[in-house]
Order: sequence, then C-alpha cells, then structure tokens
Amino acid sequence: LPACRDSKCFIKDLHFDEVPVRIYCPRAPASNKRRGVIVFHGGCGIFGSIRSHERICRYIARKSDSVVVSVGYVLSPEHEYPAQTLDCLTATMHFLKAAENYGVDPHRIIVCGDSAGGTFAASVCQELGNRRETPKICAQVLIYPFLQALNFNLPSHQKNAFTAFLSREHIVKFILKYLKKDCCMKEAVLAGSHIPETMNLKYKKWIHPDLIPEIFKLGYKPPLPTSFLPQVHEETKELVETRLSPLLAEDAVVCCLPDTCIITCEHDVLRDDGLLYKKRLEDNNVKVTWFNVEGGFH
Repeated sequence: LPACRDSKCFIKDLHFDEVPVRIYCPRAPASNKRRGVIVFHGGCGIFGSIRSHERICRYIARKSDSVVVSVGYVLSPEHEYPAQTLDCLTATMHFLKAAENYGVDPHRIIVCGDSAGGTFAASVCQELGNRRETPKICAQVLIYPFLQALNFNLPSHQKNAFTAFLSREHIVKFILKYLKKDCCMKEAVLAGSHIPETMNLKYKKWIHPDLIPEIFKLGYKPPLPTSFLPQVHEETKELVETRLSPLLAEDAVVCCLPDTCIITCEHDVLRDDGLLYKKRLEDNNVKVTWFNVEGGFH
C-alpha cells in the first residue's frame, strides 16, 4: 500500500544515511517521550518493502502509541548480501542516535522483524550488543524468524515440509537465490551435505533435534546419513555466517542481547529455529517471552 493519510498518525518518508524509511508518529500529543519501534519487513531479502508492511506499521503505531520506523532496505539480487543487513544496521544506528528529534526516548527503542526481517533484527542486536557509541536496544521481537542454515531436517522441517506458502524446499531455494547461488545445490543443502562433520559436532550443542521439546517432536525420524560435499560447502560458506545464521553466535555475544519476544507458529517450517534461539537466550540469562500460535502458519 502507498503512504496515505491516517487520522491518528503522521506518516512521512525520509532517508536515514541514504536508507529509505517511513516514519509513523501518533498525532495525539504525548506527555513524555514515546517508545520507538524499528520494523524490518520479511521476504527473504528478495521480496517485500515498506509498502507491503504499511498497514501493520500503522496499526503498531496507533495501538502502542509508539513512533514506528519501517526500514526499506535494498533487495537481492540487485544488491548483494550482506547489503540488506547493513542497511538495517545503518538505519537502526541512525535512529538510536537521533531518537529525541522524533520525540522518542532513545532507551525505549525495540527492533522487530518477521521471517527474514527477524533474521535482520537478530543480527542487528548481535552487532550492536557491545557497541558504546549508541544507546542500547531495549528489546527485540522476532516473528517466526529464520535463524540458521545448518540443519534443514529438524522436526518442524519434517512436519511442515510441504506446507502451503513456505515449504522446506522453498526455504532453501529462496536462500540460494538471496545469496545469488546456483539453485542446483538445493538438494545437497536440504540433505545437509554442505556442512562438514566437524562443524556439525561443534554446533550440536545449539542446533540438534534433542534440544526441541518432546511435545514438538511427534512423528520425527532422524534423517539418513549423507556424504559431505566439499565443493557445495565452499560455494555456500555464507550459510554459516552469523549474519545469516544468528543461532551460531558465540555465548559472549548472546549473553549481551536485550530482552526478547519470540513468536512461532505450529504449521511453520521455521518453528524450531525460534525454539532453539529461545533456549540459547535462556541459557545465557536473557529474558525471553515466547508465544506459539497454535494452528498458525508462516
């Protein structure tokens, strides 16, 4: 939707250090500085825009009496990874520094994202965790986020492999397109042949079916062993970078993260990414609020 008049919000298109943003500010006068919400739209870094999330941003601004900043990061394949994350990081840093110019308390700003937007939100929080040149992010809201590209055979991948809209194959296909890689590697990545055994063993403590609560593992069957394909690993090394797989961040990074809200859906291939991140955060004493939408889809 295009920006339109709203009886309860001022809406304005701006640029934060050359990154397009759309700001939604409640019209009602505020007695104190408002809260700020930075929104990163989903779409695997390929689809979506400020316009696609117009309605939800207006809704958040009205209902929470907050100033909402929707970030129009560049898309792949026209702009190569990690340009998307860097745009989100740039816009966030700008707003944290300039918050008071928009009537916002710089210490009450959260980042929020759905799907790949959740990936960008998690990544931004990790990158800003120990920086001192900006106020700290107050909280992160991750809505069915994509958080790891090591294992596509977790219980939620099996259970929802053929779910409408976002199947297991679609996820890998979109990720490869996002990274401008040859989609002929899809089957190898789905099977896990892109990860050497040493790496699987290293990250087993963070990404493994045994870490998923039993209630979510009904019908799960361990996948058959597959052969490691060094050429596929070499071509897809970005899959194990923390900007794409925030679940792989070290504990020293995770323990510095802000309070977190994670929303997962019952019929979503990415459900277990959220469950695994919830456990990682809790293990590092980060406060987590979690809600699983029963009957919900990605």
